[in-house]
Amino acid sequence: MRRTWGVIAVFLAAVLLAGCTTNSGSSVSSDSGNSSESVSGGVAPAAGDKASVTGTTGDVNTSSRDVITTGSLSITATDPVKASESAVTITEQAGGRVDSRSENPATDVQPASANLTLRIPSDELDRTLAELKKLGTLNFVTLTAQDVTQQSQDLDARITALTTSVDRLLALMASATTTADLISIESALSSRQGELESLQSQRDYLADQIDYSTVQLELVAEGTVAASGPDTFWSGIIAGWTALVTALGGLLVGLGVALPWLVLLAIVGTIVLLIVRMFARRRKAA
Repeated sequence: MRRTWGVIAVFLAAVLLAGCTTNSGSSVSSDSGNSSESVSGGVAPAAGDKASVTGTTGDVNTSSRDVITTGSLSITATDPVKASESAVTITEQAGGRVDSRSENPATDVQPASANLTLRIPSDELDRTLAELKKLGTLNFVTLTAQDVTQQSQDLDARITALTTSVDRLLALMASATTTADLISIESALSSRQGELESLQSQRDYLADQIDYSTVQLELVAEGTVAASGPDTFWSGIIAGWTALVTALGGLLVGLGVALPWLVLLAIVGTIVLLIVRMFARRRKAA
């Protein structure tokens, strides 16, 4: 009997020991699974997020962009014609050129002025504008930038594709065996070369616009561009007197232009009146 209970006790101890071992293995497996899930679901995405952030907007290299800059500049100078010569010198020293230039010396009717179209290297634009502003009193300056990077890249891609096509046609022409094939290849080659030259011309023009900023420079004499409005009683009187003199001067100029026509009309009217009176007297005498 005691041996029976002893066997039973040993059996129960073995069962309990097996159960504990099973629970321990399950716990380790679960923990291992959680650990594996933590690595794949937590650490890996964090590393991925960190890898996706490579910089900020301030790190963008703007020098790789193609930009066309245009602007206008108005300056009041003591002698606009002389200032125009200085503007040409400043532009040429910066490596630029003058595309157009017109000068109007002072006369009794109009003050002196000058207008220039300057092509200034884009990397010298700021320094050149600073030099031009020293020619007199700055009235206004405006600058506009247009990003044409996509247009430039599109032209480059089309030129590359057409160049490859032309080279291929030239190779086919060299190996052509029949007259019909030769004529067909020449026709296609002529069309592709014409299109390629047109695209290259567009690209050269665009490159010139990018490399050289276009600035319209206006030089005017003192008093041509009105300064700020009068802020005192006496400055108001002076401004009013100046406006009156200017208006009377314009009226006199207009009268001088119309005077010859008025004289001619008066002479014609007098002749017509004399003829009418002469016919009236003849009728009365009859």
